[in-house]
Amino acid sequence: MSAGELYNGVANGSRPNGCADSVKTPFLIGVAGGTASGKSTVCKRIMEQLGQADMDHTQRQVVTISQDSFYRELTDAEKARAERGLFNFDHPSAFNEDLMLQTLQDILQGKKVEISEYDYRNNAVCPEKRITIYPADVVLFEGILVFYFPAIRDLFHMKLFVDTDSDTRLARRVPRDINERGRDLEQVLNAYMTFVKPAFEEFCSPTKKFADVVIPRGADNTVAIDLIVQHIREFLNNRSRSEHSSAQLATCGTSALNLTSGRAEESLQTISSSVINRQLYSVMYDYSSIVHKQLDCDM
Repeated sequence: MSAGELYNGVANGSRPNGCADSVKTPFLIGVAGGTASGKSTVCKRIMEQLGQADMDHTQRQVVTISQDSFYRELTDAEKARAERGLFNFDHPSAFNEDLMLQTLQDILQGKKVEISEYDYRNNAVCPEKRITIYPADVVLFEGILVFYFPAIRDLFHMKLFVDTDSDTRLARRVPRDINERGRDLEQVLNAYMTFVKPAFEEFCSPTKKFADVVIPRGADNTVAIDLIVQHIREFLNNRSRSEHSSAQLATCGTSALNLTSGRAEESLQTISSSVINRQLYSVMYDYSSIVHKQLDCDM
């Protein structure tokens, strides 16, 4: 079938009994943060706690996608510069914004999509290595600039920013790039000082203001991850109950958990406040928006 194939046995835009119905929209979560801040590890921890990490990818309710899969194809001149560590992969122009936007829009329409794997050693996407993303209830989209592009930022139902100090991020990036990506120490440090650090300050860090939830210390912040997992689990449980009730009633009415206009129009329980990094973050969910308030906390 094409990208518009059946989702959970229901064709796009219709139900088996002929009643008009919209495709089930996944809850799209953006996860941003600087290089080596722990974005992918946070997503991994969320998947693990929800019991999705070891599940067959065709059956997962929660999936993770990396923004790195949307680096654009480089010209010959850019490839030569990249081989010498002289190309800025942290600049917004390094990404294929149009492909990123179209892919996320397809995902929100309940379509199966295919994305290319990224080869860090050769600085190129691999068209012959494709990853199939099947329709899911929750999609985590992580990357350094996922909140930078307004059209893409507006698609997210929830936005997380992984906030890790620069020394820790550099300490993680150096061994990673040397051991996993075939770089040498001088190249890694030059790239960091010339491109990575300035790009973070200019393009990535300012997008923290768009986040609904800021996660200090990344995956080490188990309290914050537990709260996010609690919210996702509640979402999945509510959707499951809603679908079960709809199936029993066999009506064409709108599901109580139907997502419209890119926001969840549902009543979600209030998540308890927690002390995170000597600050109190109160995360509240109402019928149409996610409100994040940072309160002063005397400790």
